[in-house]
Amino acid sequence: MERVPNVTRADAVAAVRNPLAFIAERWTPTPRTVQRAALAALVMAVVIVVTGGAVRLTGSGLGCPTWPKCTDTSLTTTSAMGFHGAIEFGNRMLTYVLCAAVGWAIIAARSQKPYRRSLTRLGWAQFWVVMSNAILGGIVVLVGLNPYTVAAHFVATSALITIAAVMWQRTRESDGPSRPLVGAAVRQLVWCLLAASALLILVGTVVTGAGPHAGDSSEVERMPIDWETVAKAHAVLAWIVVSLTFALWFVLKAVDSPKAPLDRTRDLFLILLAQGVIGYVQYFTELPEALVGLHMLGSALVWIAVLRVLLALRERPGPQADIPGPSSEATLTRA
Repeated sequence: MERVPNVTRADAVAAVRNPLAFIAERWTPTPRTVQRAALAALVMAVVIVVTGGAVRLTGSGLGCPTWPKCTDTSLTTTSAMGFHGAIEFGNRMLTYVLCAAVGWAIIAARSQKPYRRSLTRLGWAQFWVVMSNAILGGIVVLVGLNPYTVAAHFVATSALITIAAVMWQRTRESDGPSRPLVGAAVRQLVWCLLAASALLILVGTVVTGAGPHAGDSSEVERMPIDWETVAKAHAVLAWIVVSLTFALWFVLKAVDSPKAPLDRTRDLFLILLAQGVIGYVQYFTELPEALVGLHMLGSALVWIAVLRVLLALRERPGPQADIPGPSSEATLTRA
């Protein structure tokens, strides 16, 4: 039987003082492990958007009427609070799963060899956004689902998705200088696409804030804006984003672009088409909850797809080229 090494007092002190460094000294994850950890954080950020939408669409936004406790006397939901309390409390609990996913991404990035400060910083940036958004979520409850705070809560989640998507991309790259794959004019077009997409999402939060899904069965303040007018403005912006995406694809084909930007632009176009179909169907069917939930998921996927287009415009050598795996080490040994 293999003997388990003793943990000295010095090891214990080091683990308490700097647990990340302690783990990094004893574990080296593979590049694929780091990529999966970053992807898990990104997936959980999207899941939080979907479950947050479920809270709103089921009218459970005040299922737990206070924060950080669920009620004045209970940390958790009670049977007297029923379905709405369970939905709201369940969404709060998923924040811990999100924290675990982000923590796993931080640990994996910190333990990778060679150490990459840029990846670790992206992981910590996600952590602080999650903490800030949790506090903002508490404020949303305490102010009775004020629509402006609800919109800010969604924007903060979009910021989390942005950082997570960038980290996921960076796990497949080195920290060396990037090389552009397209010309300056194409990059400017993509930045216009990014700005239009960000404006589309912001206007979408106004549509939600002025629309009928207030998030609770009681009377909740809405934004004093005509809902149909802002919904039409949202649709116009969506068509602008679709047009810019099609124009980008056409330009990339014309300049004989590398495969990666073309593929990412095609993916974005297909997601936009699906999102557009859902958007128009929900508008003409008086906003059924299931379609509104799908539309919220679609908004997160659209934003990720736009970011992937932007990140595909340059390349860096992947970390796999710099870190030999077990098979290549064996080959070198035999040689």
